[in-house]
Amino acid sequence: MILLTPELHAALRVNAAAHCDAMQTGTHEPDPAPVVKFFNPVGAATWLATELYDDGDTLFGLADLGFGCPELGCFSLSELAGIRLSFGLQIERDIGFSTTVSLSVWADTARRAGSISQAQSIIWRIEAAPVPDLPTDPKPGKGG
Repeated sequence: MILLTPELHAALRVNAAAHCDAMQTGTHEPDPAPVVKFFNPVGAATWLATELYDDGDTLFGLADLGFGCPELGCFSLSELAGIRLSFGLQIERDIGFSTTVSLSVWADTARRAGSISQAQSIIWRIEAAPVPDLPTDPKPGKGG
């Protein structure tokens, strides 16, 4: 499996550039949604990435090695690709992963829940919940 498609690579680089620009200009740092999810198909390790640095190997995001303490930080794409697991398996990319929730919310939820997998259940329930209709003013133009 290709861990990063050209589209994912480009999205991660855009986020990294926006973060770098914010740091250089002293503006509010962006808090993008994770772009890609990697996972161990025979274990609990999971990684969510939002940025890919200039070296083309260093990713920034949320890492959960399955010990109950997910944390933000950097990890290596080449190291993920080089991991060899039981039964000839390797680290995989979740091709169905998609989210609009920011990385900081993922990190907070994962820390509280104890894992990215548990956080995913919580976040996806919230994302899938229908948005309630807002009440309409029965008399338009008649403010209260």
